[in-house]
Amino acid sequence: MSTRSDPPMGFAEAFDLPLSIDLRTAARAVGVCPATAYRLVRRNAFPCPVLRVGRQYRIATADLLRSLGIEERPVYASDLATGAAVAARLDELGTEDSA
Repeated sequence: MSTRSDPPMGFAEAFDLPLSIDLRTAARAVGVCPATAYRLVRRNAFPCPVLRVGRQYRIATADLLRSLGIEERPVYASDLATGAAVAARLDELGTEDSA
């Protein structure tokens, strides 16, 4: 029996993943060790589609999140406030240029 080499992945880390990830990272997100992930891929039983690119396996982050039951990214109030502040500042800069 093999053990996990890395701690399980949390939500915040999962939301910061790039568009596609390697199988080892996907294994962390699913909560299995890399050896189990490779075994599942060979059996065509990994919980989401896996692409073979050369000698590597790649997983689309959107597919992985969907297989974990995460359909949409959460929106935080602080993100909305920051976005509103940036938009207001851009509006101010646009107004100054036309004056």
